[in-house]
Amino acid sequence: MSMIVRYRDTYTIKPETETWSGYLPLSELDQIDMISHWYTIYFYKPPSEWLHLADAIFNTLRASLRRVLVPFYPLAGRLERLDGGRLRLDCNAMGVWLIEAESESELNDLGDFCPGPDFEQLMPSLDYTMPIHEQPLLLVQVTKFRCGGLALSLSISHVVADGLSAAHFYNEWARLARGEPLNIEPYYDRKVLWVGEDPSGARLPPPNLELSEFNHPPLLIGHANNLEQRMKKTTLAMLKVTKTQVETLKNAVNKDRPSHHPRPYTRFETIAAHIWRCVCKARKHKPEQATSLYFFIDARSRLRPPLKPGFFGDAVFNMVAGGTSGELVSSPLKCTSSVIREAIEAVTHDHVKSAIEHIRRQPDLTTFQDLHAQGSTQGVFYGNPNLRVSCWLTLPLNDLDFGWGNEIHMGLGNHDLDADFVVLPGREEAGGLVVAVCLQTAHIEDFKKFFYEDIVE
Repeated sequence: MSMIVRYRDTYTIKPETETWSGYLPLSELDQIDMISHWYTIYFYKPPSEWLHLADAIFNTLRASLRRVLVPFYPLAGRLERLDGGRLRLDCNAMGVWLIEAESESELNDLGDFCPGPDFEQLMPSLDYTMPIHEQPLLLVQVTKFRCGGLALSLSISHVVADGLSAAHFYNEWARLARGEPLNIEPYYDRKVLWVGEDPSGARLPPPNLELSEFNHPPLLIGHANNLEQRMKKTTLAMLKVTKTQVETLKNAVNKDRPSHHPRPYTRFETIAAHIWRCVCKARKHKPEQATSLYFFIDARSRLRPPLKPGFFGDAVFNMVAGGTSGELVSSPLKCTSSVIREAIEAVTHDHVKSAIEHIRRQPDLTTFQDLHAQGSTQGVFYGNPNLRVSCWLTLPLNDLDFGWGNEIHMGLGNHDLDADFVVLPGREEAGGLVVAVCLQTAHIEDFKKFFYEDIVE
């Protein structure tokens, strides 16, 4: 059935008490992220005593949102664009948007909660043609279903928060809604990510490192651009991986592991390698086709000293592992995991500082920024012959309890770009995974076939 959502009202929610006002400088890692929002959606089936208290649930969310915006006051502000494409954050307490909606559908109508056209109605939308200084940094939509279930969709600006910071905010909001105090206070000092000066004020030269993550992604052989690939139709799928299948893959990559990698390969290094090889097979690339795997690295623990808990902002950036399709397909899976491991281990304190300094020296940052329009021909494209794998396994996004119990499903809000993969923890079995897949329609069935057939001892 096709779901119809009716929107009841949109509220502008401001901090409950007066907060600090002024301009908050943004780090270079904030500056190069997408001028858009990323979505997380939660589905709840409240216990029987809550089923007929939709208004009370909404009022709880609204009141606690006002309270949590006091310590997380930057989210109530607005971005301003400066010369050279740079941005700054005006902490002016203009507020966030809270949207109330309802649907005659039931949660069971959503099946396995695979993102699709119906999901768009459950997510708050924003007109990106409006001036950037008018766009809220946080949007929340609460949709009540006929069965008493709820969908809570959270949309937060890429510029002001990465995945860990967003999860920090969501969890603290839930704590306040339950009547508990904050667990970890956020802090916003971006100086911890500045480079180029030592404590005495002297200029320091940046370390001389190759920064492959800033190179343009490879193109298909024989193509001068990726415009044709951008226009290809895509299909979504949610692939479940059992704990046994995860262990089978891990055993395969860690058997006779190279001596220069004594530490066992992680779940991410294993599943990302498996995805990469299966994508190359499904696309039927020429053996000499160059292909890159892009993934996010959290710099918090890689800096010296590491960032302390509570840092709120962007501390992640894209890293890249490269190879040729022929090498990836013909070599054992552990070789692909090794390529990914080497890219991860290259992200040292010096590498992070070099990347930040490289961005700082750019006279115009617009070339680094993905445009907000997902289908834009000007933004970075990680599709065929490449892919991007995001790992949500270690993000504390699950079990978000606002007082009526944990969600029955947490997932992606929107997911429609070619070769965009997200690895999520499974809910049905501890140790299991779910891989959210978006691939060109012409490749998706072959990918699913290889994905499961290639899980062998």
